[in-house]
Amino acid sequence: MKTTPSATRRSFLKSAAALGVVAAARPALRSAPAPAASFKISLAQWSLNKRFFKRPGAEPLDHLEFAAIARSLGIDGVEYVNTMFMDKATDQAYLGEMKRRAAGEGVNSLLIMCDREGSIGAPQESERAKTVNNHLKWLDAAAFLGCHSIRVNAASDPKLSWDEQARLAADGLHRLCLEGDKRGLWVVVENHGGLSSHGKWLTQVMKQADHKRVGILPDFGNFYTDRERAELYNPYQGLREFMPWVKQAVSAKAYDWDTGAGRFYTEDRRPPREVTLDFERLIQIVLDAGYHGYIGIEYEGEKHSEIEGIKRTKLALEEVRSRLT
Repeated sequence: MKTTPSATRRSFLKSAAALGVVAAARPALRSAPAPAASFKISLAQWSLNKRFFKRPGAEPLDHLEFAAIARSLGIDGVEYVNTMFMDKATDQAYLGEMKRRAAGEGVNSLLIMCDREGSIGAPQESERAKTVNNHLKWLDAAAFLGCHSIRVNAASDPKLSWDEQARLAADGLHRLCLEGDKRGLWVVVENHGGLSSHGKWLTQVMKQADHKRVGILPDFGNFYTDRERAELYNPYQGLREFMPWVKQAVSAKAYDWDTGAGRFYTEDRRPPREVTLDFERLIQIVLDAGYHGYIGIEYEGEKHSEIEGIKRTKLALEEVRSRLT
């Protein structure tokens, strides 16, 4: 029997209507759209520093186990710490094993946090040049691993003036960014104490560094410009000032949970570094800036074990994400 176009159309509409009824009756079969404003969760290796550095009383871990640990916690992005594989930066076989394990776990290698490689804002030109050169192996390692950034420190001589320290740090950063650009990598600075934890100073450095590859990796908890004197830059103001310079990473520093301060509050209660952080307020600032990349767990508390602290921080991030998106 010949089917007319109108009959075909009636049959299609009838079938579509029937399918619509089924879909409405079984909403669980539908794929829910992703939230319009969200973020992903990564894990900073420093969260497990006691175990990776084999501190007394801590169950030791090998650096190569990091990707598997992250995956076991339901996390698909990792941020390495260079001092945990300091002698392996140019060991291609070792880096290859890191890359293989991360790929095998379905984990993304995001960045390398670099310390102990000199002062990027050293007063002596030769020292700044040496510091830049010291970081080249980490740029190469990051590129090999598939990272998007290395994290550096914007340290200078604290005896110098505000503006002179800014000028020197910007000079060293600009030189390093020229090398980062060759490898397609960001060079991001963490607020890590001293003037680097002062929002206005570090953003001044960003402007003076004047390179498309320079940026900031804001850490929620590192806003003490002087811990011994309890000089704390306002974390919320600082985060707002830093966000225009953020590339692809934000660090959610966490301390003790369930201290009575509130559901989404984390506290460091160790003198003289006492600080209380409101995760919901901080993450709202991040999202309001239009950032939807990875937010990395960096647990440093004392109340929980490292694994439990990571889990508790992840839960807080997930709950805040569900509230804000």
